[in-house]
Amino acid sequence: MCLFCKIINKEIPSNIIAENDDFLAFHDINPKAPVHILAIPKKHVDSFIEVSPQTMSSMTSFIQEITKEVGIDKTGYRVITNIGDDGGQEVKHLHFHILGGAKLKWGHFNDSDPKNNL
Repeated sequence: MCLFCKIINKEIPSNIIAENDDFLAFHDINPKAPVHILAIPKKHVDSFIEVSPQTMSSMTSFIQEITKEVGIDKTGYRVITNIGDDGGQEVKHLHFHILGGAKLKWGHFNDSDPKNNL
């Protein structure tokens, strides 16, 4: 069973923000912004490649509700999902990072040589 499935089953504690029958949202344990929440489906899906359009439609509404609840819906935020090894996916369970609470910079490749990114 994957890490996030254990969180869903309450086998591992988490700081839950929101939960319904289909999704769970909780604070990231290694935040990259003042607000850093992970939103996951309760049904295990390995990554974005495998998710159904129906799940994504419901996930969109869930994420929008979370941003309102934590007060970043008006100021702005970023939603990120990493897909596969090259995309930086560390946990093989679909999850969305919701980052906000400050002016976010885009510095992902600041220290890299563009030739190495091809």
